[in-house]
Amino acid sequence: MLRKSTLALAVGMAWASAPAIAAGEPTSSPESAPARLGEVTVSATRTERRVDNVPNTVTVTTSEDAEQEGARDLKSLFSDELGVEVRTAPARFTAAGAATGRAGSEGINIRGLEGNQVLMLVDGVRVPNGFSFASFATGRADYLDVDGIRTAEILRGPASTQFGSDGLAGAVSFRTLDPADLLKAGRSVGGFVRTGYASVDRSWNNTVGVAGRSDAWQGMLQATYRKGHEVDNKGTNDAPNSSRTEPNPADYNSRYVLAKALYTLNATNQFGLTLESQNRKQDTEVYSARAVPPLTSTSAIDLDTHDRITRDRVSLEHRYTDLNAPWMQRAETRLYWQDAKVEQLSIEDRLTAADRTRDNTYKQGLVGLSSLFESNLVGATSSINQRISYGFDWNKSKVEGVRDGTVPPFGETFPTKPFPDTDYTLAGAFVQDEIEAGAVSVIPGLRFDYYKLKPSTDGFTGGATTTLTDNAVTPRLGVVWRAAPQFAPYAQWAKGFRAPTPDQVNNGFTNLASGYTSIGNPNLKAERADSIELGVRSKFNALRTSVAIFDNSYDDFISQQAVGGAGTPANPTVFQYVNLANARIRGAEARAEWQFNSRWVGTAGIAYAKGDSETNGVKTPLDTISPLKAVLGVRYDAGTWGARVNLTHSAAKSASNVGTVPGPTGAPTAQFTSPSWTTVDVGVTWKPMANLTVVANLNNLFDETYWRWSDVRGLAANSNVVDAYTAPGRNLQASIRYDF
Repeated sequence: MLRKSTLALAVGMAWASAPAIAAGEPTSSPESAPARLGEVTVSATRTERRVDNVPNTVTVTTSEDAEQEGARDLKSLFSDELGVEVRTAPARFTAAGAATGRAGSEGINIRGLEGNQVLMLVDGVRVPNGFSFASFATGRADYLDVDGIRTAEILRGPASTQFGSDGLAGAVSFRTLDPADLLKAGRSVGGFVRTGYASVDRSWNNTVGVAGRSDAWQGMLQATYRKGHEVDNKGTNDAPNSSRTEPNPADYNSRYVLAKALYTLNATNQFGLTLESQNRKQDTEVYSARAVPPLTSTSAIDLDTHDRITRDRVSLEHRYTDLNAPWMQRAETRLYWQDAKVEQLSIEDRLTAADRTRDNTYKQGLVGLSSLFESNLVGATSSINQRISYGFDWNKSKVEGVRDGTVPPFGETFPTKPFPDTDYTLAGAFVQDEIEAGAVSVIPGLRFDYYKLKPSTDGFTGGATTTLTDNAVTPRLGVVWRAAPQFAPYAQWAKGFRAPTPDQVNNGFTNLASGYTSIGNPNLKAERADSIELGVRSKFNALRTSVAIFDNSYDDFISQQAVGGAGTPANPTVFQYVNLANARIRGAEARAEWQFNSRWVGTAGIAYAKGDSETNGVKTPLDTISPLKAVLGVRYDAGTWGARVNLTHSAAKSASNVGTVPGPTGAPTAQFTSPSWTTVDVGVTWKPMANLTVVANLNNLFDETYWRWSDVRGLAANSNVVDAYTAPGRNLQASIRYDF
């Protein structure tokens, strides 16, 4: 369980971070403006519930929050979130060896787990998986553009009962803008234009959106173009070689388009079509990959890379709503197609050895169908009401990877596939009952999932392949007791699972010169989660608080391990993905919001987690857990202008809570551990006229030099380029928006 001192700290502070306290009862005070409604979540139960009426922790970030904070990407969007990080290591990769930073914004970390262990959805459609193989690494967060997001819901704890595989640590559900978000009341045409600048990467962002309605039709079109450079840090060494600590020069541009059409057939039926397209390109001059003199014949003297990420989606939706229907009051069906691709080209000039290139591609095509139904059962003679939701999800993806280029490794020919082309099918059915009995809500849920990986041998030379099929049953039980406004405890027990990915089940690669090989594992099992969360929410006049403690256990963690061989060309070391480790993560989070009066709001929060993995009886700290984080904020809103101050503090990462990493000779060595840090961000909003909004933010006001643990994790303590991993110094963001 939690140490008493940690729990006392969390309960004692009992504060929260904006923007997502989203408590349920309207804020009231003698001087308050009209009461605000609590935020509504859909991801927690797949039905609409206020976030203070769900049995776990959910936070909601809106497009208005993103604009006020000047969010450029998911990392900045979630910078003030508790228990959530987005890893973005500096771009210090090489052509054929290290992959540090090549994946960009790698993905979202929830309470210590990350990558494919966190489910990411856009309008109910899964974001493609991340992938890593030697210097080839793809992330997940750069598949999205924040300008198209209406809300981002972060569900903490296993989400498999709601969504199936991958929701081991939680789920992040993004919903894109609708025509109604751009149309003013009573207007048939509306929209906005916005331009912004961020000094942290010297980027310009231009967005235009227009929407219209006519009789039964609604439509919208939004387009964003962003152009910038490398993200700044606090490094001072600009040497054009591996001793460099300033960022490597980079140029990027991103184009995003979102289009929607809605047709209302009658009072109960509506049809929708969504088109979404993301295209991001980045060119990097990787000075840090160049060798430091004296040079050898194989020393790299120049490395240029050209990366591209694309994601295109088409979704068709049907929504049925009839609150007076006798049996089924709501139904929602979605049919979708998505195609995503990551292309990474590296061109390396070596001193006298043959120059080499690497041209790697990872593709994931997806088709799917999902349906959700709701039936409300109102007790005729009792006070017990029920809302039963049920449905199914089916999707099939085609996952492909190709490694190409010139001067392949010894014993290998190009092109080659790190894993076979695989058809990956996920199918599940679920039922949930929301039982409302006065002040008590009881929410049981149950889901059955089936998954199948069917590989193709075409073009794959890595050895035998196998078809893997399995299933999973994931129950969940939640309870919320609204005993009084000052005391509303809740509890949830939930199971979760993550099916193995194609590159883990079937892979094959041999490098005899280095004395190793990798093989597939036809017996690989899914990772499992068993989670308990206990919490209490309260409201004391204008003060709202929320405290939660959680204990998450994980079984059958998938890890690549050496399972045989001696490390020689004649007897190479054999690597294989196996179910090896178990893990446990415990922690506490506290949130609150204090509405001083109609203009002043104070927010604060704290989050702490600790955990370890266990392999063959040996426990090792989980490096993916971030140190204690606390936030404090004050906002002032006078209507035509407003101001805000946010303070973020991170404790130091303790050396006793991290494992070792390979040193220069391959022997284990200590990791660099990030010291504690505190930053202050300030911002202002000004509306010189009703339709014009100016926003400015000054981040890291005091130009603090600091390291985010999520970004520096894995760096050796004796590294001479530690400053290359520092976060940005003082930086300015500004934007201007005109609504029409």
